[in-house]
Amino acid sequence: MHKLKNKFKRLLMSAATIGTACLLAGCGAGAAAGTDNSGVTESQSGGNGSEQENASTDSQKLQIVATIFPEYDWVKEILGDQAENVDLTLLLGNGTDMHSFQPTMEDILKVSTCDLFIYVGGESDSWVADALKGAGNPDRKAINLMDVLGDQVKEEELVEGMQEEDGHTHEEEHTHDDDLEYDEHVWLSLKNASLFCDTIASSLADADPEHSQLYQQNAEAYEEKLAALDQEYQTSVEKSRSKTLLFADRFPFRYLIDDYNLTYYAAFAGCSAETDASFETITFLAGKLDELNLPAVLTIENSDQKVAKAVIENTNTKDQKILTLNSMQSVTTKDVEEGTTYLSIMENNLQILKEAL
Repeated sequence: MHKLKNKFKRLLMSAATIGTACLLAGCGAGAAAGTDNSGVTESQSGGNGSEQENASTDSQKLQIVATIFPEYDWVKEILGDQAENVDLTLLLGNGTDMHSFQPTMEDILKVSTCDLFIYVGGESDSWVADALKGAGNPDRKAINLMDVLGDQVKEEELVEGMQEEDGHTHEEEHTHDDDLEYDEHVWLSLKNASLFCDTIASSLADADPEHSQLYQQNAEAYEEKLAALDQEYQTSVEKSRSKTLLFADRFPFRYLIDDYNLTYYAAFAGCSAETDASFETITFLAGKLDELNLPAVLTIENSDQKVAKAVIENTNTKDQKILTLNSMQSVTTKDVEEGTTYLSIMENNLQILKEAL
């Protein structure tokens, strides 16, 4: 928790090495070194007793930093009434997509000096390794969500009709030989969320043993809500006429659709930097809409819907709806203040899913 003056100088120097290399478009597995099988990492930073004795303390509160909104909201739920006694920071709270996030020196300082740091752990978080190596709180722990999942992390895939980075459309029988990449969007599974909450509750209990029972009880109560919503998804899918979704957009929902054995077609992979679809991609998706008689085309939040409209214009009926599933990649601090929660977004996504199917 202590912000050490001498270490701050070193932080500024180490932050400069991170620079613009953090601007990434792809997804992958990029965990920081020193992570055990639980996904919880011990601090790699140095520190000595004399520095700590001479340090000035801005706050005695537990300092927690979460990179993205789902992590932040899970921590709030598990803290419960203790939230007012904890300094909880949402690092990407201004709507920045994690794939293009560049940490500031202030961000690096927050990460290095906090007590608990929670991050996704994919290629978009490649900047984290340097931040965790910087001087700061020697007792800091870090939770890497992709490491928590372990072998349950899914490889990023290209499905039939999906546009590749070179602009060509992926063929079903084609073997993709690029470097293996992993899908970072692990929070979009309610089952994964429950597992992550277990890990967060355990880490909070270690950091604050006095309230460990409270954290465990809150986690259990919240996980019951996750399980109930998960069952609603399962029931809805079982009752649905169709089992296929069609995205005229990026597709970050692999973990969600795999939970319920759905199939999908999409214009781009989940972490693709592409925004303009080729005519080949558009006509393929339009053909699938006609073939499967699907009632809707899906996009993610903040889409300009250009590709979706083009797909619909190339169908026979030209009357499909455009629906939006929220992947929670652009939730802002203002949204949080207005009452947005992980559960509220996933509940709304369920309603959209019902309509799309």
